[in-house]
Amino acid sequence: MKIADLLTRLEDELKANALWQATRPSEVALSSLQPFCIDTLSFEQWLQFVLIDRFKALLAMGMQLPNNISVCPMAEETFKHLGDDASELINIIADIDEHLSGKRVQTLYVRK
Repeated sequence: MKIADLLTRLEDELKANALWQATRPSEVALSSLQPFCIDTLSFEQWLQFVLIDRFKALLAMGMQLPNNISVCPMAEETFKHLGDDASELINIIADIDEHLSGKRVQTLYVRK
């Protein structure tokens, strides 16, 4: 599966779980230097407005995406309150990690 397809699936799954936001955060919030903009954004906002938006922009410009990411552990921790409803979301994020870095660090809802 191509990374563009995984990003679309991630967007769809965020929407399916009512985690998609219509209003873009401020540029100040988006320019945080903390990992996952943890001090200014929720994790789902970071996925939507940083990861998805930036990756799509890089793809559109024909630029290389990062090749060493590990977002799934943060997703597992953040979305554990969703229980089984988070299983597809976590698997998509693990797929993105694996596609880009060749590593899959996942402990919850691992596909069989």
